[in-house]
Formats: sequence, structure tokens, C-alpha cells
Amino acid sequence: MRWVRRTRKDRLPNGAGEADRERFAKLRDHLLRLDDEVTCKTCGKKFEIPSHHSLVFLDQFEGLPKDDELDAEIAAAEESAPAPALDKSKLPARFTRPSRGWKG
Repeated sequence: MRWVRRTRKDRLPNGAGEADRERFAKLRDHLLRLDDEVTCKTCGKKFEIPSHHSLVFLDQFEGLPKDDELDAEIAAAEESAPAPALDKSKLPARFTRPSRGWKG
């Protein structure tokens, strides 16, 4: 998906009236979605996104964790606990059989 970031200016333009001041006070930084159709990565099917889901205010993200913090937590968790070995004898036969192609 492609987004455009719109940020609030730091001051009003010259010659702004009272109505402009009221509107400027209500402005917030936001992201605007450019793609209204998204393609699924696995199946290739296209989905249309309703237009009322195309705007996200940036102050809604303030309580969420940052991407770099999440990456550091994931890396620390992977280093501290090794992945358990997968015991294939406990899996049902339909998961251990080799595939024979899509015609099956």
C-alpha cells in the first residue's frame, strides 16, 4: 500500500480570518491511502478498500510500539529460546505425505 503523509503547518497563512483560525485549530497530521485496491500476496485476488478507511490520524499511533523496538524484542526472544524440534511422528499422515501436484 502507498500512503501520503500530510502534516499540519506550524502557523496560519497571512490574511487568515476567524473561520480560517477555527479550521486551523482542528487540523491534525494524517496519512492518506493512495491505493483503493489491494492485491493479496498469496492468491493474487484484488480487494477494494472502502474510502472511509483511507485516512489515518498520526496521533492514533502514539500508544503503539515502534517498529525498531519490536524488532529488538523479537530478536532477543529468538536468541533466548531455541525453536523446539518438530516431531514428524506426531503429525497426521496427510501432512507428512509428499505432494503429487495440484491435480492430486
